[in-house]
Amino acid sequence: MIISNNYTVLEHGVTTASPRVRDSRGGYRIGIDTGGTFTDVVVGDASGILSVGKALTTRERISRGILEGLNIAAAPLGLDAGALLRQTAVFIYGSTRATNAILEGKIARTALLVTHGFPDILVRREGGKTNPWDYTADYPEPYIPRHLTFEIQGRMTSEGTAIAPFDEAGAIATMQRLRTLKVEAVAVCFLWSIANPEHELAAGRIIERELPGVPYTLSHQVNPIVREYRRASSAAIDASLKPLMQQHLREMDSDLRAAGLAGELLPAISLGGVMHIDGVIERPIHMVRSGPSLAPILGQVTGLAEVGATEVIVCDTGGTSFDVSLVRDGRPVFGRDTWLGARYVGHITGLSSVDARSIGSGGGSIARVDSGGLLCVGPESAGADPGPACYGRGGQHATVTDAALLLGYLDAGYFNGGRMRLDTEASVAVVGRIAAQLGKSPEDAAAGILTVASEHMVAAIKEITINEGVDPRDSLLLAGGGAAGLNIVPIARELGCTRVLLPRMAGALSACGAQYTDIVTEFGTSQVTASEDFDYASVNRVLGGLKASIEDFMQSLRARGIQRFRTDYFVEARYRYQVWELEVPLPGARIDTPAQLQQIMKDFHHAHETIFAVSEADQAIEFIQWKGRVTGELDRPPLTPLAITSAATAAPERHGKAYFEATGTVDIPRYRGAVLKPGMQVQGPALIVEPTTTIVLYPGSVATVTPFNNYMVDV
Repeated sequence: MIISNNYTVLEHGVTTASPRVRDSRGGYRIGIDTGGTFTDVVVGDASGILSVGKALTTRERISRGILEGLNIAAAPLGLDAGALLRQTAVFIYGSTRATNAILEGKIARTALLVTHGFPDILVRREGGKTNPWDYTADYPEPYIPRHLTFEIQGRMTSEGTAIAPFDEAGAIATMQRLRTLKVEAVAVCFLWSIANPEHELAAGRIIERELPGVPYTLSHQVNPIVREYRRASSAAIDASLKPLMQQHLREMDSDLRAAGLAGELLPAISLGGVMHIDGVIERPIHMVRSGPSLAPILGQVTGLAEVGATEVIVCDTGGTSFDVSLVRDGRPVFGRDTWLGARYVGHITGLSSVDARSIGSGGGSIARVDSGGLLCVGPESAGADPGPACYGRGGQHATVTDAALLLGYLDAGYFNGGRMRLDTEASVAVVGRIAAQLGKSPEDAAAGILTVASEHMVAAIKEITINEGVDPRDSLLLAGGGAAGLNIVPIARELGCTRVLLPRMAGALSACGAQYTDIVTEFGTSQVTASEDFDYASVNRVLGGLKASIEDFMQSLRARGIQRFRTDYFVEARYRYQVWELEVPLPGARIDTPAQLQQIMKDFHHAHETIFAVSEADQAIEFIQWKGRVTGELDRPPLTPLAITSAATAAPERHGKAYFEATGTVDIPRYRGAVLKPGMQVQGPALIVEPTTTIVLYPGSVATVTPFNNYMVDV
């Protein structure tokens, strides 16, 4: 990926320098991304050294896969995993574990306590249907079952006045029932707890006393917003993850410490940054979608360094999923509509996060022919165990990886840097069954599998770009993930993008992004006011409270040696009577003059027109939620371009057969990435084989190695 001038590309594909050169400020920086199939490891230090390792994810004990990947990444540095960990200052951990637990229903048995008379907050949810004419879909089940939802007497008004006293005796009786039901976690969401949290705090004290050791979440603490459903959903998700994620994080921390880790363990969070492990243990909801949030960080840094791009579409194709996110105006795009599962029928976190959309389409996605004779791909995945049939671990289904191997798009002897040998005959057998059902040749069936998978990916990209007012033709397309290079050229052509940037370490995109993350935390509170009668005093009181919270947080980071900070303030606003809010930046922690208010309104109108193609300059604007985001900047590897080599060509390692729909089966050159230096070009059709990914150059495309040692593909 991005490296210093004193680099060497080793034969097994790890980019590194002398093993004696380390971070003079105290050690290595390790980035981890554990996906459903592979665990990616990237090691860096202050001189820009990067080393990569990739191992199969071990879900039963996540540290096993991590340590295996660490051994692979440590080898070219002249170390083993233990020695590497002992010299590590920062260990950043991104994972899909929390997300997968929710999607797979493997969460704790959780109860929900609500205000008497409001038991159906999660049942009724919010929103509508993406397809209102589809009557075949069942109404979605609530996140917490209705029979585990309990009403508690007591009522607050929107002004924070108690109009009905809290029923302590009733709450105690409810706790006794929860004990009988063997509840493992409790979420509490009372009406208007954001105005006065007294009743929720009382419930928390009773839970601690009556159910010792049972974790709980109070809605006003995890997500203090006006929207009742989102606040309840945040509390429910956070509480349900606590038993699983707290055990997982403590277990992993213990395993890594036992293996030698001396530095700080910083889990990645959905804001695209990291948080201290104690904070994540307290609020595990922040790890939902933490893995995909790291990829746009790399897109932001690399796109700007390579071509000055401030508009970047970031695609991360792993073994299980395809994630797409955006960088706009030089920053990752954030959103609150973070749905786990399909919009409206899934479950919403209700918290700010990097806007990364995921679909079940990756290298391990299973292909099948449905009852109508149509070819389908995903969302089911073969995962890491047994994995695609070509892994030789007992997989019996055709996957995207099997199709790519049959087409000649993978090197069977050099998969994952030669640490896995692929079984071509197994791929031919499983894809052959699909071909027989379709009445096609195996090659046509395999090409069809890649085409269907590509169409799913194109649709996901259009949803986050065109549907949000972004023309993909005006953006740089950056692709990563182990399976990204298999079909990114036809995807770019379908979108109208002319260039694709593939980082040298594209196979570990999110783990590379971890090298450039910072500590990020967001504070928020509700204060409703309108542009026509703006309450300056109340708003400034709220912003002053956010500023004080940020100052306290920065002081805690200064005690850990962090001295560089960035603060940003935002408001979520909407036109009067609208349902959805938009996030608008603020000039600072105070709004004192009508001129400042007018600029905020102007920014809102512009954002509304960008996204919805309409603005109403005469319409009143309601300001709902005020937020402050603080970033504590960590040291990161430098971005140093390399000299362009005078040689413009490289010799292929060998030639091999590959099938393209436009040409049929042809003989194409296959290049090892290790021999390609900055300035060199490769004409398609060809393969560029890296240890963690393979780039398929379709006929008519050209790849150029950039000064930052990445691949820019002209499609």
